[in-house]
Amino acid sequence: MSQIPLHSPPVARKTHSETRMHGVLLVDDYRWLRDKENPDVTAYLEAENAYADAVMAPLAGLREELYQEMLSHVKQTDVSVPYRDGAWWYYTRTEEGLQYGIHCRKRGGTEGPNAAAEEEVLLDGNELAKGHAFFSIGDTDITDDGRWLAYTTDTRGFRQFTLRIKDLETGKTLAYEVERAGSVVWAADNRTLFYTVEDEQQKRQYQLWRHDRIEQPGQDVLVFQEDDERFNLAAGRTRDGEYIVVASASHTTSEARVMRADGTAGSFAVIAPREDEHEYSVDHRNGFWYIRTNDLGRNFRLVTAPVATPGREHWTEQIPHREAVMLEDVDLFAGFFIACEREDGLPRLRLWRFGGEGAEAAAAGEIAFPEPAYSAHPHVNRVFNTIAFRYAYQSLVTPSSVYEYDVATGASTLLKQLEIPGGFDRMLYASERIRANAPDGVAIPVSLVYRKDKREPGKNPLYVYGYGSYGYSLPLGFSSNRLSLLDRGVVMAYAHIRGGGDMGEPWHDAGKMLAKRNSFTDFIASVEDLIALGYGDPGRVAAEGGSAGGLLMGAIVNMRPELFRAIVSHVPFVDVMNTMLDASLPLTVPEYEEWGDPNRERYFKYMLSYSPYDNLRAASYPAMLVKTSLHDSQVMYWEPAKYVAKLRTLKTDSHPLLLVTNMEAGHGGASGRYDYLKEIALDYAFVLRELGVAC
Repeated sequence: MSQIPLHSPPVARKTHSETRMHGVLLVDDYRWLRDKENPDVTAYLEAENAYADAVMAPLAGLREELYQEMLSHVKQTDVSVPYRDGAWWYYTRTEEGLQYGIHCRKRGGTEGPNAAAEEEVLLDGNELAKGHAFFSIGDTDITDDGRWLAYTTDTRGFRQFTLRIKDLETGKTLAYEVERAGSVVWAADNRTLFYTVEDEQQKRQYQLWRHDRIEQPGQDVLVFQEDDERFNLAAGRTRDGEYIVVASASHTTSEARVMRADGTAGSFAVIAPREDEHEYSVDHRNGFWYIRTNDLGRNFRLVTAPVATPGREHWTEQIPHREAVMLEDVDLFAGFFIACEREDGLPRLRLWRFGGEGAEAAAAGEIAFPEPAYSAHPHVNRVFNTIAFRYAYQSLVTPSSVYEYDVATGASTLLKQLEIPGGFDRMLYASERIRANAPDGVAIPVSLVYRKDKREPGKNPLYVYGYGSYGYSLPLGFSSNRLSLLDRGVVMAYAHIRGGGDMGEPWHDAGKMLAKRNSFTDFIASVEDLIALGYGDPGRVAAEGGSAGGLLMGAIVNMRPELFRAIVSHVPFVDVMNTMLDASLPLTVPEYEEWGDPNRERYFKYMLSYSPYDNLRAASYPAMLVKTSLHDSQVMYWEPAKYVAKLRTLKTDSHPLLLVTNMEAGHGGASGRYDYLKEIALDYAFVLRELGVAC
């Protein structure tokens, strides 16, 4: 385990500023780092990058070794499973040496693409990315006749997308463009496009516009505007293609507007007027709405209503609310639907069959999964009238797989499993699921993966990941990158702490607002129990989290710094008070429903009790790698920058504290697949050194 080399870290200047709120004085000596246009800010970030480069220079060989290892496990030239939509089969392929996917299609029948058909390239990410350090495709939609493609792209990483339309018959992109676009959806006439646009300041989708490709190419019409700052708009079509749906949603409340897809001159009708704390989503089949709603319980139920009378007084229950089962989604088809549920922390896919023309369906089985910890969810299913359902499955030891489920027989057929070159043998690895005990007695699920022949009880380096916010369920997916750690004897664990959605919405409720500290104590308890059970060496424990998981990292090192040897914190939300007191920032007002409104004293004082930036103190901290991106629109770069600057003045140890800023990306870091691997290699080299694996 290393100490800081003989390099001097940058010292950010202090410029005193203060805010008084509810009788409390908040002092912020690094507020000046918010000025993105100030050359001193750029100079500081670049100085931190140079310092990190110097500290990590002795590990250049290890970083390259890790990069090459991870690359060896990637099938660089590959193609996804094609899916049918209309007369075409769509797929994405990659080519060795190219950073981005190439999105294509071929004509074909019900059985698959025509082998003799010519490939049509819809979007080549490599061509579109030329001249840009960052590139991302946002939303896409193709007209029913297959000719016109609407798509959005971001070339900065700031989640600021530009809408364009491409004629797939000629291959030409129209001159028409819309800035700050969000979701896009074509009507059934193959000419009318609906799209959402974001508020420039709040970065929330707040307007719905209609574009007529033929008659009004420069005269788009505003259809609807959402004025409540808590809400975002999203537009789409029902799976049967009959209706356009515009959803307006906050973190706790939603409202859906619908219009027939062939009635573009008409108006949108509300399914159920918004009520605080009522969330619902809607799909259509055979003259009935299928509505997933939490009106009678946090874990949602499924109801139906006639199209003509969608009001709540006409709702008929199909699946009741259940205390132990979360109804996460419903995939609706002509003859059946799949209820996507979560029970005991694991996803379930349950089949319901329709018996006739009515809205009623009967439970008809469940797709079985063989492992104790896994991830499963619907894959791409664009055909409404079908007897086949595609789903994706993977686990901590099973690579990403796509299956087709025969609704009539109940049999699942593997269509493709991601090939892992480089000598991967899944039988070398094991996954487990245990329960840790939180301080209040609640059992916290923890998933583990390790290499069986490297397992030495009480001696392995332990690497624990956590998130625990927004009701997001921690996915248990396969990562070939992770093999570089497992093959070196690292035990990896994923703590499904409260604040996430792993055990349903009540699990989320138990780790947000005035219960947020449960997320932090759950994570600490998980680490302590893993050590007590012999899964790791107590002196060699690392933890990782990003975004709201970066808040988790900041909180746990303030609470229990001695428990961890190393921390990796990606785009961390660590300056809670200053961000949540600034309503002009993107996301702040909507986030009141997750963290609380600090303008109310009760929430202010609770948030202040855990805000990482405000609770830094003179103490010995773990080695820390803190990463951010200059164009992050979700957690602004200055939060981690301020956090590191302040911590440098307080920490009493000589452990490395590194701030690495990607000067050309956003919240997700590098966009190219090779560049991303290099970022992971940096993280892994840092962790391995600190855990004594690469000394």
